[in-house]
Parts: sequence; structure tokens; C-alpha cells
Amino acid sequence: MTADKQLLMNLDALQADFPYWEKTKDLVDQLLDIILNYRQSGHPGGSRSKVHILLSLMLSGTMRWDIRHPEKRFGDRFILSAGHTVPLVYCTLAVLNEALRIKAQQTSDQRYRIDQQETHALFWEDLLDFRRRGGLSGHAEVVEKSLFLKFNTGPSGHGGPAAAGQALALKRAGAGQVKVFVLEGEAGLTPGAVHETMNSAWGLHLDNLVLLLDWNDYGIDAHRVSDVVYGTPDTWFSAHGWSVAGTEAGSDWPSVTEVILKTGNGDAGSRSPRAAWFKTRKGRGYKKYDNASHGSPHAMNSDLFWETKREFAQKYGADFTNFGGSAPQHEDAIRAEFESNLVAVMDVLREDQALIDYLADRLVTIGESVPEKLDGYQLGDGTQTPFQDRRVYDFKNYPEDLFVTPGTRVANRTALAKWGAWINAFGAKEYHRPLFMACSADLAGSTNISGFADRYQDFGGYGWYAIDGSRDGVLLPQEITEFTNAGMMVGLASTNFAADPEASFEGFWGTCSTYGSFSYLKYGMMRLFSQLAQDSPWQVGKVLWIAGHSGPETADDSRTHFGVFAPGVTQLFPRGSIINLHPWEHNEVPVMLGAALSLDVPIVALHLTRPDITIPDREKLGIPSHFEAARGAYTLRDYAEDAPREGAVIVQGTSAVANLLQVLPDIETHGYNIKVVCATSADLFRLQTDAYRERTLSEDDRLNAMIITTQSKSQMQDWAIHPRNDPYALSADWDDRWRTGGTLEEVIDEAHLSPRWILEGISRFVEDRKKENGLAE
Repeated sequence: MTADKQLLMNLDALQADFPYWEKTKDLVDQLLDIILNYRQSGHPGGSRSKVHILLSLMLSGTMRWDIRHPEKRFGDRFILSAGHTVPLVYCTLAVLNEALRIKAQQTSDQRYRIDQQETHALFWEDLLDFRRRGGLSGHAEVVEKSLFLKFNTGPSGHGGPAAAGQALALKRAGAGQVKVFVLEGEAGLTPGAVHETMNSAWGLHLDNLVLLLDWNDYGIDAHRVSDVVYGTPDTWFSAHGWSVAGTEAGSDWPSVTEVILKTGNGDAGSRSPRAAWFKTRKGRGYKKYDNASHGSPHAMNSDLFWETKREFAQKYGADFTNFGGSAPQHEDAIRAEFESNLVAVMDVLREDQALIDYLADRLVTIGESVPEKLDGYQLGDGTQTPFQDRRVYDFKNYPEDLFVTPGTRVANRTALAKWGAWINAFGAKEYHRPLFMACSADLAGSTNISGFADRYQDFGGYGWYAIDGSRDGVLLPQEITEFTNAGMMVGLASTNFAADPEASFEGFWGTCSTYGSFSYLKYGMMRLFSQLAQDSPWQVGKVLWIAGHSGPETADDSRTHFGVFAPGVTQLFPRGSIINLHPWEHNEVPVMLGAALSLDVPIVALHLTRPDITIPDREKLGIPSHFEAARGAYTLRDYAEDAPREGAVIVQGTSAVANLLQVLPDIETHGYNIKVVCATSADLFRLQTDAYRERTLSEDDRLNAMIITTQSKSQMQDWAIHPRNDPYALSADWDDRWRTGGTLEEVIDEAHLSPRWILEGISRFVEDRKKENGLAE
């Protein structure tokens, strides 16, 4: 049987379902209007226009999902890229879950019971707290009541990269039969990240990625999208190699369903992602259309609001409280009327046993279509994962060849490549799978992230993914797609295959790299991932964010590539939700990675530098082992006990530490009684014991400290806490100006981080402290 004949048979079989879908659509429409009326906030237009698309996807059988068990690892994923239209999802779930609740009460049949329904099921009562603290969020979030959603969305352009990452995780796990459906509007296609995703999805052969486009030709402003954006969905997607289908009748059940069936099932063996478009009217049935309907509901209990209830009341006999009346004056009265009118809508469902039976049975049938096992799946049964293996984090017992001997001249970024090769070789040997998938903005070799794909000892390395049809690789052949690289890695890391995703994570960790100066291009997706990790009941994996070539040490690339200020975006998270690592030399890199990844923190930002430096003989210099970097700070030189203390020097960054070590003999010669502390991670340092923190860097030390850093001064606020320390800081922005370019030596000298400037700066700091304390000669 041909695919076209099968499609027509499936479409014909669904004809009898359309009347049920129509009434369900009417129920969803009414709930949408009511929650926005009484909350006076939300987005009616796009929510209304997408109802046919969403219900056809949910009820046609094209999407294999289980409303009772959204955690099923082989269930198709849904991402609402148009995250502001989340009222659509809430109201649809409220109707479908209510049908199951009624059926379960009528029959006591456990097939109709929603798992953990007391906490995880969204019922109509939950709509009362739409956009209220502790209630349903105003944009799409993966939380207990909305686990149907699989990523946090809302900002335009952010849903697509995450969806591509989830599709990638599924394919690399050998579960490519599982699809990721993402629903968007055409204004949401205009951000650059979408174009990056279109290219990336084709290059990575993500034929399990399906984008559904609500084409209504309006965003927020008054002009049409087509006034400023050339082309149609066919040209937008086909130009990127996607398979495209669509309909001009986006609110007609047969037309919408035919496109859903055709696109959702796709062409066997195709490498192409798929897109389906549906021509709709923004604000369909709301009596407020196009851009005017975007984010502005009718005034509470206005005549137009009641007009949207009149047809429904006449059609189904619904009895709305205060029909046609003005809005109540007090909050309690508003809420009471709100609840009563939600009940009026749900009563229409309760009085239609045929609809209850249809929805409940249809949802159970579709839920049971989700497979428990898949041929070709590569990650085991989801009960034992490499992420629970302590050897992954035990840096003191890492292989000796991850470290280099004193006197070796090497960049710290080289250690990333070696550690990456080892960690994926470990996964291959012990668990028959990699731990990390990796990508960079056409900088895989330059930032050394390519090591995750490289040979390690007798393991040949996983190599590139998707090139020449490879499905076993781990390094993605990405071009200059910074934002989407981050988005795909967080999407990948939020794809959990564990048998119990609330208890553990099974899947892949992700890593992506770029120059430190371009770190801001990754922040948006990392922020959403951080919020998801905080609030979702499901465990997520980790993302290693490589800020490569950080600091002014890019030198010859000049100041357009100096990562002095931009890496500060890695600090724009709640404390404890990201671990920032600043190893200054090669041997600290694997140590700090092991320490940071062992923590229950979803994002680790590793700041690396370009230049080769000579690895010190720590024992000869009398400074602590590189293992001490795992503590976040350690003492390079302590105070002499028999003399007045003259302040602490806190040093961070490759050139800063390396050049300070050169002047330690001069400090001894001058007799400066200073403490020198190497700061490698403020986040790790906070986790140390009170005794260690006090011994290494006490409150008094921090009040009387001088900073030397390759970062900007402002990024060192965790270390020195008094404004009087600022004039003594040596940093690339010591004079509050952008640096110029030149050789490494020239740039570091201009940044006042060369040995002569460091010694001069320490001398000024100490002499001024002596004057303050009345000790100057």
C-alpha cells in the first residue's frame, strides 16, 4: 500500500471523530476566553488560532503520547515555541483531563486514572490561578501541572533550538522513531536563531523534528508580517532542505488533519526535518482579530466578552453567571464568578456522555500506543547510568596522562581536549555509549572541544556526528550558530530516558564552546535551562559551557575578541545554579571539571585561555598541588606570623597567576608580608568548610585585598568586598577603557598584568597599607 493510500485511509477513519473534536474545540475556546477575562492578562489571538492544530495533533494518533504518563521515555515530545499561547495548552489539558477524571469516577477503571493526578494533572480548577503566584505561569514551563510541555519557552526564537536538541538526543540514543513536535507562529520564525536551527536540523538529519506553523500573518504591531518578510512557509522551509506541507484552511478539520497526518508520518529514510503550515485567522471567533488580539483580552465583562459566550450558550444550553452583567467590584466576587463560569463550561462536557466516552477512550488508546521498548535503542533500561559512577568525578584517580609534568609548555585548553577524549572513552568502555555530545561555532579544534570525539588510548574515538551518514559520532558539524548551539545542548540535556525521571537522569550531557567574548550569544538558552532545572520535577543532565580564548590573551585577534567583560554573563544566574571555573594552568582543568560535575548543578562554565605557559614545579616553589584547585581557592603564599600583615593579593587567570609566580622572589626580597591566594572558582569556594574558607581567605583578608585578574574588575566582586580595594586592582580594564591589540606580551603589558606591573602594583598596595597603619618609614 502506498503512503498516500494509507494517509487517505487514516483520514477517512477519523471522519467520525471530527464532531467530537469540534465540540472539544468549543469547550477550549470558552475556557480560554474566561480565564483571560477574569485575569485580564494573556494572549487570546494566537491561542484561539491554534486550537484546530493542537487538537488534531493530540487526537489524530499522529503524536504518540500518554496524558496519564507524560514521563514515558519513548513518548513523542511537544514544545510550544510560541510560549505566550500557553493558555491554549492549559485549557486543552483541562478538558481532556476532566474527561478522564469523570470516566475514572464512573467506572473505577484504573486505565482512566492519571498518574500522580493530585499533583501532576491540570484540571479546570487550576485555571483559577492562571498568571498568579504559585499557579499556572504566563508562559510555557515544564512544571508539575504542565509536563505535557518539554521545554520552557516564551521568548521568540528560543523553542526551535531546544526542540532540535531533543530530536538530536533521541536520534543519538537510537530512538529516532520518537518525534519532537514544535508549534510556532510566523512572527516567531523571524529571529536569527530559527534560521540557525533550520540549517542545523538539516545538517544533522533531524527527520524526527516536526514544526507546525500557525500562519496568521500578524505579530504584536499593526503591520502584517508579510509586509516586511518575503515569501511563504514553502519558500522559508524548503530553502533550508525541509519537507513542507500546508493548507489554506487552517481551521477546517479534514484539511488540518490531512496535513498533520502527512507531515507527522513523513517519508521513510528521509534526512529532512519537516514543517507543516496552516493558514489561520489570529483571534478566530474572539471578535477581536489580528494584532489587536495578540496580548490584550476584552475588558472584563465587556459587551464583546459576553458576545463570545452567547453563541456557546445558545448552542449547548450553558448557563453563565451574571451573563451580560458588569464586572464585580471585589476580588472575592470576581473569583466566585470566574469559578462559576468555568463550571458552566465544564457542565457542558459532563452532560455529554458520548463525548466523555470518546475523549477518555481515545486518550487511553493513544497513550497505549507509546512503545515500552524500541529496537536500536542504545542507552540500556534506564536504571544504571554512567552519571552515577563515582569514577567520573574522582579526579585524584584520573589517568596520569590527563596531566603533564612540570616544565611542560602547554595551554590549559589542551587539557579540555584530553579530558573530553577520556570521558567519552570511559563511557564507551564501561557503558557502551558516550557521556557527552559536543559542538562549537566552527571552532571545535580552536577551542579544543574536538577532544570529546578524539581517540584515547585503544579507543578510536567517536568522531563527527552526521557527516557521511554517521550516527555514532559525538561532535556536531556546526557552523557559526552560537545561540542554536547552546539551545541544542540544553535541549539535549533536558531529554531524560530514565525509567523514573524524577529520581535520576539518563541521556546525554552536552557541551558547547565559543570565544569568551561571544559568551552572551549563549546566555538566553542557558537561562531557560536553568529555570527548567530549578522547577521541573524531572531531573535534567548537565551542560558544560566553554568560554574559550577568554581574557585579553587572545592578543593577536585584537580587542574585538577579548573576553574581558562578556564572560560575565556566566555569573548572571542565581547563586548555586551554575559553577564557574577559572583554572589558570593545564593540570587544574581535569581536577576542577571532576569537582564541579559531581555537584547537583546543571551548568558548569569553564573559562579557558589560548596561550601556552610553562607548568610550574609546585613542590619546588612550595605551593599547593593542582588538586587544591577543586577547593575554589588556595594559598600560594601565606603571611609570616612574626610580622604585621600587609594585605592579601587575590589572583585569577592564566597570565595573571603565571606572571605573579615570576615575581614571588622579588616579593620575598622586598619583605612584603602579604598573603597570595589563587582564586579558581568562587562557586566551589563557597562549598568549602567554614574553617577552610577562614584559613584561606578570611573576612579581614577580603576587606584588605588587592585583585589581579584577566577578567574585569566587576567580575571579581565575590572575592574582594570593600570599595577601597578598587584603585589597586590590576585587570584588563584597570583604567576603565577597552584594550588595544598587539602581541600577547604587548597586550598583557598594556593590561598591567605583566611581571613588572604586578610587582609595581603590589608594592604600591603594600606601601599604602603601611601608611594607613602608621608603619611607613
